[in-house]
Amino acid sequence: MHKVRLKGTSKTFRVGKIVCLARNYSEHIKELGNAVPEKPVLFIKPASSIIGHREAVIIPTISQNCQHEVELALLIGKWGKNITAKDALGHVAGYGVALDMTLRDVQTELKQKGLPWEIAKGFDTACPLSDFVPAAEVGDPQNLRITLKINEQLRQDGNTAQMMLRIPEIIQAVSEIFTLEEGDVILTGTPSGVGTVRSGDRMQAEIEKVGCLEIPVQ
Repeated sequence: MHKVRLKGTSKTFRVGKIVCLARNYSEHIKELGNAVPEKPVLFIKPASSIIGHREAVIIPTISQNCQHEVELALLIGKWGKNITAKDALGHVAGYGVALDMTLRDVQTELKQKGLPWEIAKGFDTACPLSDFVPAAEVGDPQNLRITLKINEQLRQDGNTAQMMLRIPEIIQAVSEIFTLEEGDVILTGTPSGVGTVRSGDRMQAEIEKVGCLEIPVQ
């Protein structure tokens, strides 16, 4: 069981599921040579993939190309099914910094064979996650600078304004398929600049008004 904390409060949330949205920044779609999706592309990471600030990503031996993807994370604060975009932000308890670690070579091979690729996204340590800032303290979540450095070198530098699906639309789309429960987490996609990490690297992910997440790689 993994719990996350809401900063400045005594409230903790038991994480249920982590629902992730793929291909939500156009420049990231281009850099991977993917097609722009007609509908939201969703996948799930298990809660067992979560690690916290300054805990280490451990790259599985099955991969030679583990890549970083920095993302804004949404913490769901109350139950919801078929949530409308109008009501969506009322279900967000807080915002956090996440890394969607991806075994790109494994993912590519499985996709080419038409097979599921959960193992490329859901392996142990695949979801570094910060504490969450209460939603009211963030203001406009759709205008936040989002960056990732590797060994102090800037690799990803974007803004949540670049999302193709906005946060209310993401929550609406997710809740049409998956009932959202208190403690669920949604990852909202990554800007361009993804790349490979190796043992010994140190990642520093940061989102304006939300926080910083430092993660070593083993």
